[in-house]
Amino acid sequence: MSGRLPLLSLLLLFTLPAPLFASDLSPEANPRSDSDTGPREERATTAGVPEVVVSAERIEETATLPTITLDLRELEPMAAATSDAVQLIDDLPGVDLHRGGGVSGLPVLRGLADDRIRTNIDGRELPSACGNHMNPPLSYIDPAQISRIQVTPGITPVSSGGDSIGGTISVQSPGPEFAKPGSKTLARGQVSSFTRSNGQNHGGNLGATLAGEKVSLALQASTSRAKDYTDGNDRTVKSTAFEADNHAARVALRNDGHLLTLDLGGQDLPYQDFVNAHMDMIGNQASFANGRYEGAFAWGRLDAQLHWQNTTHQMNVRGDKMPGMNMPMNTEGTTTGYLVKAEIPLSEQDTLKVGHEFVHFGLDDWWPPSPAQAASACNTGDVNSATCSMAPGTLWNINDGRRSRVGSFVEWNSQWDPRWSSLLGIRNDLVLMDTDAVVGYNMNPVAAGSAAYLADAIAFNARERDRQDLNFDLTALLTFEPDPTHAIEGGYARKTRSPSLYERYLWIFRSSMSSRMNSAVGDANGYSGNLDLKPEVAHTLSLTFDRHDPERTTWAFRVTPYYTFVDDFIDADRCSPLTGGNGCTTQNVAATSGLVNLQYANHDAELYGVDLSGRRSIARETIAGDFALSATLAFTRGVNRDTGDNLYHIMPLNTQLAL
Repeated sequence: MSGRLPLLSLLLLFTLPAPLFASDLSPEANPRSDSDTGPREERATTAGVPEVVVSAERIEETATLPTITLDLRELEPMAAATSDAVQLIDDLPGVDLHRGGGVSGLPVLRGLADDRIRTNIDGRELPSACGNHMNPPLSYIDPAQISRIQVTPGITPVSSGGDSIGGTISVQSPGPEFAKPGSKTLARGQVSSFTRSNGQNHGGNLGATLAGEKVSLALQASTSRAKDYTDGNDRTVKSTAFEADNHAARVALRNDGHLLTLDLGGQDLPYQDFVNAHMDMIGNQASFANGRYEGAFAWGRLDAQLHWQNTTHQMNVRGDKMPGMNMPMNTEGTTTGYLVKAEIPLSEQDTLKVGHEFVHFGLDDWWPPSPAQAASACNTGDVNSATCSMAPGTLWNINDGRRSRVGSFVEWNSQWDPRWSSLLGIRNDLVLMDTDAVVGYNMNPVAAGSAAYLADAIAFNARERDRQDLNFDLTALLTFEPDPTHAIEGGYARKTRSPSLYERYLWIFRSSMSSRMNSAVGDANGYSGNLDLKPEVAHTLSLTFDRHDPERTTWAFRVTPYYTFVDDFIDADRCSPLTGGNGCTTQNVAATSGLVNLQYANHDAELYGVDLSGRRSIARETIAGDFALSATLAFTRGVNRDTGDNLYHIMPLNTQLAL
């Protein structure tokens, strides 16, 4: 059991430098209702500044009853206490965190984590370009640049995306701002800074907007850096330092119910240490472009989006782990995609959503030779070269990996009467994957131990590597609201996820050292891929009971039991013994302690549990802000049905209390 009373965070808000130009958004500008899917104009006012009209004509994400939406009023106080965006949702029911680097935590929704969750930033899907998943989606945005987060654990509407089985996390940056019709040009800015004593963490954020009635320009930038933090006994926790810089620019055009936006931005992480990994990040540079059209027509609304991101990522061993060690590992990933969806009111009771989506992810993952070994006998060609595990050549971990997904969906939302409503959706996704031939550091046929790469490379290159998965999803929900204070929602979902490039195409078995450089789950064990993996298919049942005051502002209580059975869950087994090398050995199979080497494998699995949450308002709109008491309790159990083992990343029974 853990208790959380973040009063210190509240006090810090009064001791840190205040924004020079405060952005006081009214409650109406950030509605709390999860069911508001109609077009609206959000207004924000600041003393001495003309009224701002924030366009919000986009098609809203369909919200189920367990969906929780955090708006700017709730996010601002939390953003002051962290540089890791994923920590903004840490207190939500059904959510746990797998903590890595200072800005690279991974969310876990009801026991399902990482690639099993569809996480997007302003509609952009961002696969991790790292064998250790050091750059997950939420690491690409600073908490201060977020205006809205919507979290849907478990059953998700098909319109929220495919290729995931655990839920959806949708993050939005602030929308474009325009001057009120008839007003002069809008010019406004905001500057803030922070200091956190533990780890000497400090940084700042700035934003600026220049807008007229139809054109809006905006800039955002943030920086955060920290040294190693200390634990409760004042001992330094090594490999926890980081530095992160994010920036973005936006131009938006609006005219008669149509909105066109273009976002350009980037990120620079000079370093980020990982206490739970063999490697550290010594660089992560990203650039992105995101264009979006939102339009209102007589027949309904249309959204179209085109996005691109390129990431270059470098790992090595920084001084906290092994001083003097030099083992460079590089990655470059490029994501390109589009999304077109329409919302069509069929009647006063029925709404239809249809959409089409494409996402392509290209990945190169290569490890240059270690300078120390490259300068030694590894280059002489004599018998000594058989012992070189990190030279003389470049190892290709993933060589021109390609993963393309094209999907379509249809979703029907019906309000049968004031009490009964339903949601029914179907979706299909075609996933195409392939990669080129690979090579190890050392291709000497007599190489042994961790220098043994030749046999693995020959076996992998001889296989047919292109794969095609045709996946189908189904969501069915029924909601009953007998009065303004009660709601019950039950449903079923069939969700499918294809393996990632790393799960299918990691090819190293015999070299224990190199195998352990690929450890996406953060347990430091070594992982090898499996060309024969099948997609995961999850069948989920859940039931939500919700009670609240009629205005949904004073108190609320919610409980959700759930059950998920996963066909072909991608777990991991000890790799079968192979001759040569030191990775997949009989000792590795029999080991009962220490690190081991594993291979991804399909198994049947089940997860079940219950989420409870409650909230009571104490005071609203005081000079110090809003005050409320909240509590969550969560229980999750995950089991591999074939082996009887517990699944990884499963949080024990836990509760949180917050003021």
